[in-house]
Amino acid sequence: MLKKERLVVIGNGMAGARFVEELVARGGAEMYDIVMFGEEPHGNYNRILLSSVLAGCHKPEDTLINELSWYEEQGIKLYSGVKAGWIDRMGASVYAAGGISESYDKLVIATGSTPFLPPIGNMYDEDGFMRDGVFSFRTLEDCQAMIDHAASARRVVVVGGGLLGLEAARGLLERGLEVHIAHLGDYLMNSQLDAPAGAMLKQTLEGLGLNIHLDKLAESITPPFAGAPVGGLKFKDGEELECDMIVVAAGVRPNIDLAKQSGLHVQHGIVVQDDLSCRNDRNVYAIGECAQHRGKLFGLVAPLWEQARILAEQLSGENPEASFRGVRVSTKLKVLGVDLAVMGDKDLQTDEDEQVHYSEPARGVYKKLIIRNGRLAGAILLGDGLTTPGVLQAFDRSELLPDNRASLLFPGTGGAAQIDVADLPETAQVCNCNGVTKGRIIQACQDGNGTLEAVCKATRAGTGCGACKPQVKAIVTFEANQAASQAATVISVIGGKKVAFPAIADEAPARTPENVAVGRS
Repeated sequence: MLKKERLVVIGNGMAGARFVEELVARGGAEMYDIVMFGEEPHGNYNRILLSSVLAGCHKPEDTLINELSWYEEQGIKLYSGVKAGWIDRMGASVYAAGGISESYDKLVIATGSTPFLPPIGNMYDEDGFMRDGVFSFRTLEDCQAMIDHAASARRVVVVGGGLLGLEAARGLLERGLEVHIAHLGDYLMNSQLDAPAGAMLKQTLEGLGLNIHLDKLAESITPPFAGAPVGGLKFKDGEELECDMIVVAAGVRPNIDLAKQSGLHVQHGIVVQDDLSCRNDRNVYAIGECAQHRGKLFGLVAPLWEQARILAEQLSGENPEASFRGVRVSTKLKVLGVDLAVMGDKDLQTDEDEQVHYSEPARGVYKKLIIRNGRLAGAILLGDGLTTPGVLQAFDRSELLPDNRASLLFPGTGGAAQIDVADLPETAQVCNCNGVTKGRIIQACQDGNGTLEAVCKATRAGTGCGACKPQVKAIVTFEANQAASQAATVISVIGGKKVAFPAIADEAPARTPENVAVGRS
């Protein structure tokens, strides 16, 4: 037998752990002695569900993907709760506190991101720790600390009106707090939305009970009142907001400290090539939020898991030429129950680009398409989930659009039928996070997975953000109805032709030499 190589993975988050899962599924445990460093003291979990844990819709254990026992069962050596301290590339080893050292033949860095903490005065106590009552929102431990504090809090200010901030606000609103969002930008979710969509989202969320403050730069935390840990938040314009809890959700930054220390090529992230190896060391790879590919960073789960799959195919030998060429980024979200889908470009990029949009503020509906060379280059869909499947399909497949663009924005008009699960082709991607097509879901149903939960477990559909679960459920239901209909049918040959009859004894034709059943009964 060939001697196993040593593979060290730094990071047990959604990218690193997914890579190891994919590698093990391809026989990687027979090829490598796998060692992992995980900074958090447990198995990997679905970080996307943290807002649901904060809201009380999920328990912390519901987020777990692989418990600690899984690593042991797979023969993986996991340092849980241990942060990798430094990398010696000359000696091909990774070191950590406590005298830990692990040599490697191949190294995968999946250190993810860390919260961006703006320079807010009085945010830290005299020992350098974040002040009581002030929280970041990144880990299960952060989430639990927020839940504990929220039980006695009255008013919270969330610093940041991006997706992370809105998710934190949603969870705390569900716990009965008065929630204020202070956002530096002039409209919400400015990284994903344009100004009109951001304004409409603000209007919708205010209707749900959130208090939103725009163009607000947090300057300092004010002294506490009557024993409360914090008194409020002061902004650069002089305004103050009284509160007894502050959540800083102002974005994330790639965690590239280890890469910098080891001399790897770093810009905004760790620079990787199409094979996901680092530019100046072909035995070191980087995937996930810390990796920079062709000048781009990826924060959504779908491209991260695509990187994990490609690297696993490559290192397992299943496809040594596998390469990552980037992805057409699209995502479906639910922000406080508001349907939102964004994909590609949010604004015109060239003079030849075409823009089609529809706005209905009274219903909180905003639809916008960016069209380039007759194909969809981007879209924003707010408040109308029925339009999303057809638009996502057109974007994912880069198909030529109908001349009547309105037929895409308004399914069922202009000669375009509204797409339901029966109309979707089997190649249509249903779960963006995991790249699961309708065909894979159908196959899972035909393999005996008869419930939504079973299909999700078999295919991983719906295990990312969960926004696709209604479509997955619809496909499972459709397939069950199809199977029941087929099971209730007799296929007979009459006069040389196949004829279907209900499989009910008093309705089926009498069996004669001219009438011989050749199908189900």
